[in-house]
Amino acid sequence: MSRTTYQSSWMNEELQLFRKTVRQFVQDEFVPHQALWREQHGPDPDAWTTSGKAGLLLPDVPEEYGGGGGTFAHETVVIEELAKAGVSFGSGVQSIVGHYILAFGTEEQKREWLPKMCSGELVAAIAMTEPGAGSDLAGVKTSARREGDEYIINGSKTFITNGRRANLVCVAVKTNPAAAGFHGMSLIVVETKRVSGYSTGSAFDKVGMNGLDTCEMFFSDVRVPVANLLGSEGKGFSQMVQQLPYERLSIGVSAVAMSEQAVAITAKYVKERIAFGKPLLDFQNTRFKLAECKTEVQIGRVFLDHCIERFIASQLDAVTAAMAKYWLTECQCRVVDVCVQLHGGYGYMAEYPIARMWTDSRVQRIYGGTNEIMKEMIGYSL
Repeated sequence: MSRTTYQSSWMNEELQLFRKTVRQFVQDEFVPHQALWREQHGPDPDAWTTSGKAGLLLPDVPEEYGGGGGTFAHETVVIEELAKAGVSFGSGVQSIVGHYILAFGTEEQKREWLPKMCSGELVAAIAMTEPGAGSDLAGVKTSARREGDEYIINGSKTFITNGRRANLVCVAVKTNPAAAGFHGMSLIVVETKRVSGYSTGSAFDKVGMNGLDTCEMFFSDVRVPVANLLGSEGKGFSQMVQQLPYERLSIGVSAVAMSEQAVAITAKYVKERIAFGKPLLDFQNTRFKLAECKTEVQIGRVFLDHCIERFIASQLDAVTAAMAKYWLTECQCRVVDVCVQLHGGYGYMAEYPIARMWTDSRVQRIYGGTNEIMKEMIGYSL
């Protein structure tokens, strides 16, 4: 029986060399420290600067702003290699914030913040979710009242990735609290080391993704220069709508990468694990289950590659991005769950990578907009 190796249509020789570099860096610099990162609920501080030097941060930002000068394909490679290595690292959030600044920032803002984000000197977070407003962004209560040349920010945010380490936070606020729904919302960048009244809570003890720094943020009369407004006042929601496909596609990338890795390590395990005198792979149920998983993941990979191509060509619409985020993360959870089952009792042991994949996968259906919200978006397009 012949075996064919699928290669993504967007992959080329330069990206293959980049992947080799990223993979080696992740294995040498990140993988050995994962137990510690999970214990301390976040990466070591120098992980940011070392990854910046290695070119892992904002690889798809133009070189003139300190980035790698690549496309989303380069960002995809970084996301995939982190996911396959089982590394939780907030570089994806760094890229998301970087693209908000790239899309809506002034030239001065771009030149001030982007090079430092690319080097890892600045660690970014995006603060949208609040205790009473998750996927329902219209419910945002954090306010920014203008007083002269400053905004005074009051409110709180929760479930913020990179929260404790962040020194550059893109905050969704109401600059016109009287405006209904999505109106009156703006994006303001807070340089946390330059303000008073800003604080963070302790790291959350999460079910999975424990290597990520996730916490609450509090703003009490935080004064920020008006110059830190991204784009125009009151345009925050439309800005988020424009940029959310980037985040949702990134989630889809990690979903497929982890699914592929789950199938690969499970296939290896069932070839080595002996039960009733023969390898688990010799049982028809094992082969059929893995065949189903491999097929689903392959379908997901082809759809993902289609989305990546469209995104690079600036043709990925919000509905298709929602489809990718919804279907690929649902597929991820199905596949990883089957792979846990095929590991038997060992699949429930935290020391096994498949167990960590299982707990890490679950949140994919929640953040970036819950999958229920994705279905609503798709439904509205019918």
